[in-house]
Amino acid sequence: MTLKIVHADSPEERDFLQLPVRLYRNEKCWIRPLDKDLRDVFRPESNKMYRSGECMRWTLYDARNQCIGRVAAFFDKRLWKEGKPKIGGMGFFECTDDQEAANILFEACENWLKEKGLDGMDGPINFGDRDKNWGLLCDGFELEPNYGMPWTFQYYIKLFENYGFRVFYYQHTYSRPVLRPLREKLLEKYERVKQDASYHFCHYEPSQNERFVKAFTDIYNQAWSKHSGVAAMQEAHVRALFKKLKPVMDKRLLWFGFYEDRPIAFFLMLPELNQVFKHVNGKLDAIGKLKFLWYRYVQRSPKMFGVIFGVIPDFQGKGLEGAIVVACKEVVIGAGYREMEMNWIGDFNPKMIHLLETLDSDLVKRHSTNRLYFDRSYPFEREKSIG
Repeated sequence: MTLKIVHADSPEERDFLQLPVRLYRNEKCWIRPLDKDLRDVFRPESNKMYRSGECMRWTLYDARNQCIGRVAAFFDKRLWKEGKPKIGGMGFFECTDDQEAANILFEACENWLKEKGLDGMDGPINFGDRDKNWGLLCDGFELEPNYGMPWTFQYYIKLFENYGFRVFYYQHTYSRPVLRPLREKLLEKYERVKQDASYHFCHYEPSQNERFVKAFTDIYNQAWSKHSGVAAMQEAHVRALFKKLKPVMDKRLLWFGFYEDRPIAFFLMLPELNQVFKHVNGKLDAIGKLKFLWYRYVQRSPKMFGVIFGVIPDFQGKGLEGAIVVACKEVVIGAGYREMEMNWIGDFNPKMIHLLETLDSDLVKRHSTNRLYFDRSYPFEREKSIG
């Protein structure tokens, strides 16, 4: 077998993009990611992670020079904490059902990260934010993935386990019919919150973009950035994120809660874009863009997915989690949405799991984030609960 480094715009990068197309060609549930999305991950001009990190990619070939595997290794210095092991990442793993081939790819990542002075790696994860390319599918193989979420072969689980990876945490995906009635207890909590005139819920308005950029940044940095592996966000990054989402967002799905003028909660959803992108075969060329417009705005999907949910610590436990869901429900129904999936609920987040169970949501998919310490004798612990 031959391992090759992948450079931008090289034959190896073409193989990097095309390998999963060949591997998954007979899998009905797999949806091809956009080529541009994948390329942008590995372009310093389009990925901010290069400002504080590095990345390396490889493709693997058999004796006939056919590509049989791919992988990337990377790290972000901002996520390192004093006195803790320096953990990097590996991801974008695709491979035939061959442990020897998988081991060559894993070893390439391990050796490169060791040379950079790191102590371990998580995988498969993204060289970027957690909302995309993150996790190994463990349950829900019969369902199509949401946009950005991986659909991977079941045999990948044993390839990771046999190399020594252990589950660091699971990410749950919950599904709920929008028209399913809400529990009386949840409605009562909403009414109690509603009686206090200091609380206010509203959806995003493009004309007030700066207000919502600031609100998102404040809430995110209080509710999320103190968690392991999550970096704080700057307003400039959030502003760029909102601009990027503009062509696909529905303002009626982006909800914020305020106490007087203080931003305290958000619940951000998007139309489920894989129901659009599965028709473009990874390419947003002229034909792909026409298909995108048709399936996004004419033959619209009634499915949406939750991107992120957060309540600042001072207001947690006050019923805000349920109140913001109740507040947006009628608007969402009026917009024609009938199904919601909520991605990326870590098993280390019991409060969020409890909320989704209170909403009578169904656990339909599960991904794992796995960790490997290069010193195999280093004590392994699962991700700590934030409950």
